[in-house]
Amino acid sequence: MRRIHPIETESYRILRELVDLSHLGPLSRAVAERVIHASADLEYAQSLVLDETSLEGGTEALRQGAPVVTDVGMVAAGVTGRETLCYVSDPRTRALSERLGITRSAAGFRLAAGEVGTGAVWVVGNAPTALFELLGLHVAPALVVGLPVGFVGAAESKAALVASGLPALANRGPKGGSAVAAAAMNALIYYGEEWNEARG
Repeated sequence: MRRIHPIETESYRILRELVDLSHLGPLSRAVAERVIHASADLEYAQSLVLDETSLEGGTEALRQGAPVVTDVGMVAAGVTGRETLCYVSDPRTRALSERLGITRSAAGFRLAAGEVGTGAVWVVGNAPTALFELLGLHVAPALVVGLPVGFVGAAESKAALVASGLPALANRGPKGGSAVAAAAMNALIYYGEEWNEARG
């Protein structure tokens, strides 16, 4: 069980004074709070695209041991309490990237799709190209956490994810990043534990 440091408790208290998320469902609120806490960016209260049913499905998949695939190592490093799969540094990914002329993150997702099959949770915190690649694959994800960052393709890839009809967690605009994506994942992984319930 995760232990809460008093500083974290105080941080969440302050956060709740600054933004009201009480209109959100419990999982959506847990994700929004963790993302805002990790980024100190209150704009996520407005820009996150949260669907309670999708989050419930993703959380249940995690409880059942679904694989978690990340686009980059920084996202994998930030996800705690679960093993993750990241193919970006796999030698096969480099070869595939060079052969197809695509980014290593996109190539890593293509390689992962052939190995993890359907029902995985896919997490993108850095590379819009990985998210675009995922949308072209037939992997039937349990959930896609699509929070890439940047001025080239990030907003567009997230809009495409939301429009795809896949179970997803995303945000509008160029903001995002590895820490934000990992925070969203950790909210789902730890949801329901006593420390989370203690935060309200």
